[in-house]
Amino acid sequence: MLHSDKAVELFVKGYNCSQAVLAAFCDEIKKKKKTALKLASSFGAGMGKMREVCGACSAMFMVAGLLDGYDSFDDIAAKTEHYALVQSLAEKFKEHNGGTIICRELLKNIKTNTKPEPDKRTAEYYKNRPCAAFVKDAAEILDEYLEKR
Repeated sequence: MLHSDKAVELFVKGYNCSQAVLAAFCDEIKKKKKTALKLASSFGAGMGKMREVCGACSAMFMVAGLLDGYDSFDDIAAKTEHYALVQSLAEKFKEHNGGTIICRELLKNIKTNTKPEPDKRTAEYYKNRPCAAFVKDAAEILDEYLEKR
């Protein structure tokens, strides 16, 4: 199964956008699904439903960090290289999604709120929300990155 299909499947099951993307890549990041789900749980709906950076993008950046991030505070070259990678991934996402990675901008034509209670996942929710497409796109961008890696 493709990572993008797995990510969409997880999202449709009820996991948030960030959880769906990160958990879909457990085979690549060598993490247990439960660990990935917990790590990404805070980033759904634009970081705790604040509608900031899209959770699918946040997970995309987490995968990049786990695979190719830096771990030395004084390695400026590694930091620079990694930040360039994150910016490149973000640019690809923007190219496909109206020039933004911000949740509230991605959902600008959809009634949303920032109350902490999660939205009920009904047929209407999935009909009106493009989030599954954002999840799929983030996973596809990551797969493209992994192919070139």
